[in-house]
Amino acid sequence: MGTGRLYAAVAVGGFRRYATYRAATAAGVFTNTVFGLILVYTYLALWDERPQLGGYDQAQAVTYVWLGQALLSTLAIGGGGFETELMERIRTGDVAIDLYRPADLQLWWLAGDLGRALFQLLGRGVLPFAFGALVFDVALPSDPATWGAFLVAVLLGMVVSFGIRYLVALSAFWLLDGTGVAQMAWLLSFFCSGMLLPLNVFPGVLGEIVRALPWSSMLQAPADVLLGQADPLGTFLFQGAWAVALLAAGRLVQSAATRRVVVQGG
Repeated sequence: MGTGRLYAAVAVGGFRRYATYRAATAAGVFTNTVFGLILVYTYLALWDERPQLGGYDQAQAVTYVWLGQALLSTLAIGGGGFETELMERIRTGDVAIDLYRPADLQLWWLAGDLGRALFQLLGRGVLPFAFGALVFDVALPSDPATWGAFLVAVLLGMVVSFGIRYLVALSAFWLLDGTGVAQMAWLLSFFCSGMLLPLNVFPGVLGEIVRALPWSSMLQAPADVLLGQADPLGTFLFQGAWAVALLAAGRLVQSAATRRVVVQGG
C-alpha cells in the first residue's frame, strides 16, 4: 500500500470509528443545540445593549454562535480528540508499538484525527447549525465561493487544532500524568479560540494578542471568512503559517521524546 493510501485508510478508519457511537452522537447533537440556544439568547441580550459589538450585527452574532456549536467537537476545542488516547499509550509504553509501524507517528495520528473531525462536522455539527439557521435570523452568504473558502479555513483549523493537541499529548513523555496539561490546554482553547465570545470583542492589546495566537485559527478565522469579515487569502496564510509552525514543533518534540522513551509503569 502506498504512503498516501495508507494515511487515507487511517483517516477513513477514524471516521468509521466515531460513526459507530450513534447514541453519543445523538446526545452530542442535543447538547450542542441546547447550549447554542443558551448562548444565542445571551448574545441577543448583549447585542441589544451594544449593536455592532466587535463589528458584528445581531444576525452575524447569532450565526457565530451556531458556527461555534458546529465546530466545537469538530476541532476538539473542549477535548474528545486523540490526545487522551496517545497520552495513555505513552504512559503505558504502548507507544513503542506505534513507533515500529511502517508509518510516521505524527502523520498517523493526524490522519486519524482528520477522519474524526470530518465525522464530527457532519454527524454532530450540521444539525445544530441547520436548526439555528431555521429558527433564528442568521447571516449566511449566497456566494458558493465564500462557502468554499470557509471549508478551506475549517480544514486548516483542523490541522492547527491537531498541532496544538499533539504537542500537549507529547508532554506525557516527560510527565507522569498529562491530565493537568490537557485541562489547561482545553481552557486556553475555549478562551483563545473565540468559543466564549468572538475575539473581535476583546479590547486593546488583549484583543490583538488573542487574535495573533494559533487558537484564533480554529473558530474566529473560519467564522470571519464565512461572515465576510476577513480576506480569505490572508486568513489562509495566517492559518497555514501556524499549522506549519506547530507541525514542525511537534516533529522536533517527537524526535527528542523518542530518543529517550521511558516506560512509565507496565
